[in-house]
Amino acid sequence: MTAVVEAAGLVFPVGAINAIRARIEAEPDLGRTSLSRLVCEDFDFRNALGQPRELACRLALRELEGRGLLQLPEAQTTVRKSMPARVQSVVEFDQRPVRCRLEALGEVGLIAVAAADGWLSDLWNEMIAAHHYLGYTPLVGAQIRYVIESEHFGWLGAFGFAASARRLAARDRFIDWSDRERRNGLQRVVSNARFLILPWVEVKNLASHVIARVTHRLAEDWQCRYGYTPVLLETFVDAERFDGTCYRAANWIEVGESSGRGRQDRKRTAQKSRKRIFLYPLRTDWRTQLGIAERVSPPQSGDDWIEREFGGCKLGDPRRTRRLVSIVRDFYARPQASVPMACNGDVAKVKAVYRFMNSKKVTPSKLLDEHCRETIVRMATERVVLAVQDTTTLNYTAHGATEGIGPIGVRASPAVGLILHDTIAVTPTGLTLGVLDAQVWVRDCEEKNPHRPIEEKESVKWLRSYEAAAKAQAELKDTLVVSTGDRESDIYELFALVTARANGPALLVRANGDRYVDEEQKRLWAHMESQQLAGHRELMVPPRPARASKPARVARMAQLEVRFATVVLQPPDGKKKLGKLRFFAVYAREENPLDPEDPIEWMLLTTVEVKTFEQACEKLDWYAERWQIEVYHRTLKSGCRIEERQHHTARTLENCLAIDMVIAARILHLTWIGRTCPDLPCTIYFADNQWKALYCFLNKTTVPPKEEPAIREVIGWIGKLGGHLGRKCDGPPGTKALWIGLPRMHDIAEFFKVFAKLAEGP
Repeated sequence: MTAVVEAAGLVFPVGAINAIRARIEAEPDLGRTSLSRLVCEDFDFRNALGQPRELACRLALRELEGRGLLQLPEAQTTVRKSMPARVQSVVEFDQRPVRCRLEALGEVGLIAVAAADGWLSDLWNEMIAAHHYLGYTPLVGAQIRYVIESEHFGWLGAFGFAASARRLAARDRFIDWSDRERRNGLQRVVSNARFLILPWVEVKNLASHVIARVTHRLAEDWQCRYGYTPVLLETFVDAERFDGTCYRAANWIEVGESSGRGRQDRKRTAQKSRKRIFLYPLRTDWRTQLGIAERVSPPQSGDDWIEREFGGCKLGDPRRTRRLVSIVRDFYARPQASVPMACNGDVAKVKAVYRFMNSKKVTPSKLLDEHCRETIVRMATERVVLAVQDTTTLNYTAHGATEGIGPIGVRASPAVGLILHDTIAVTPTGLTLGVLDAQVWVRDCEEKNPHRPIEEKESVKWLRSYEAAAKAQAELKDTLVVSTGDRESDIYELFALVTARANGPALLVRANGDRYVDEEQKRLWAHMESQQLAGHRELMVPPRPARASKPARVARMAQLEVRFATVVLQPPDGKKKLGKLRFFAVYAREENPLDPEDPIEWMLLTTVEVKTFEQACEKLDWYAERWQIEVYHRTLKSGCRIEERQHHTARTLENCLAIDMVIAARILHLTWIGRTCPDLPCTIYFADNQWKALYCFLNKTTVPPKEEPAIREVIGWIGKLGGHLGRKCDGPPGTKALWIGLPRMHDIAEFFKVFAKLAEGP
């Protein structure tokens, strides 16, 4: 027997086993609970607050008995009474639906439930018992409970944190710790055992917002209550009920699934639903804090997002790939700059960029290939992803010397350039995951037969983008990909292609043509207007600048009348061979519009089932996120200034466009994170030298704060550099302010590093 013995995270010193044996022999009537208390006193097993670790000690003694080192007293058999519900009605809930924007809730507070606060504790218990699908059971071990409260609407939900699972295969593989390291560090892993948003509260992005809030303050609250700080959080998401989208939006990491057995299933007979496991590190040095020894591993590529998105591109030569990564770094640091400005006037570097763009080994598809694969990886973490596709034009009329461009406007317009039809992956909450497909071409101005097949028309772009979404769907077994388009995508050949694929992506388009929908030759609009009103839905309508064809539109909250039905579309003349197609239709029209000439009116056609009002509203919410591609195109043109790139040929322009498309997606992603998860730590996006440099620059100091700020603050600083005033009425910075501020941030950060080295001395 070894001199020192470890069990259940406790280290028993030399002679401890013999001493415990002697005490058991001397006091045969001593119970296990009393024994563990005495052992804690004998060997000073205490927590950070100085309290005896009796539970850990009892577990350790049982483990030692299992090894044959001890013979414990007989366990006392007691009749276990059924646990009282301990849940009583303490408050009358106002169950009127809460449907508004996150900002309308006012201040969203987290109230910690103290053990002595009986009323608040009963309130928490009642909410969980009545509205959480697992019901109420006492939390295990050390715990902290929170009640979520809105300044304007009262109670919103509840949080509960407790002891983590002792063994969890997926988690333990991710952490990569030994049994000894697990026993010693498990105390600093805390489980999010309960999370509830009351069922009548329907506020977009509320869940991810409060998750970010609670993770920001939990460590401090836990330290105050228990005397030590947790460094890693875990939670379980029932995949049959939930998608886990709010945890992903709050930057939690999905690491695998549970085995489908409970904590007390020692005989391995229980068959419960499997749970997705998510983890969230509270500190960047969490592995060190858990006492995990460094593992020797080969160097990893992908240390930052540029390496991940471009480092794996196959360009025929590793040097060419390294050049690409360097170019992207320069372009991202100064998204609005020309090539010479992005290269800081370095003539050799400028020549290298143009030589790279002109290389026959470099094509847009090769440049986007690795990014598209990474986009699919990100899509795999979602239950539903919208593959939003649209067309935009790139105007290069001012660049008369550029070869290979063509007409982009109407027949009489002198405008020339390129036409881009792209597809981006967007979550139903509006998070841009990346680019899935890009088609660039020059329009042929020759007269053509309007009755030519679809393969000879520009409309084939919609079918090709759908095929790209189909390739992604083939790799995503647990993700539903929904190809989404505006009225231009109302193409019967596309409908036929979708319905012919058994396992392909779903389709969601806004109808443009008033098609026949039944044998009586009834039109689609008339058919849907005759359907019973299913309910009303509020929709936030974004502002729209004045156009040549449409007046300006102010932002407003529109009240929509919603109707839905199953329709059988009749093929148009000349396409009878395509046959009839069955679709679900959702018709939404604004009630009492401000402008009767321009009401919100959506006629949506989809292959995703719509049989309830909730399902109809879901499709409306999905289509509303189609607006993200409009914002994306604006970011690409105004933020990256792709139309101001000067190249001799259309081919080099296309290569440059491919890089700028990824950068634009990155800027859009940053904007979304700042607005929906403002309390996340800034280090998920920014290096230490970047946020410290910004703080010192804006506050005119040489001493940065010791603790990292929230991402909301850093984005606000960048917005200030881009002209955002940051007043209460202004809201968070938009994409324009960010793409203007980012180059200044990078310059300030570079100067910060230089001056830091000077301060260190020779």
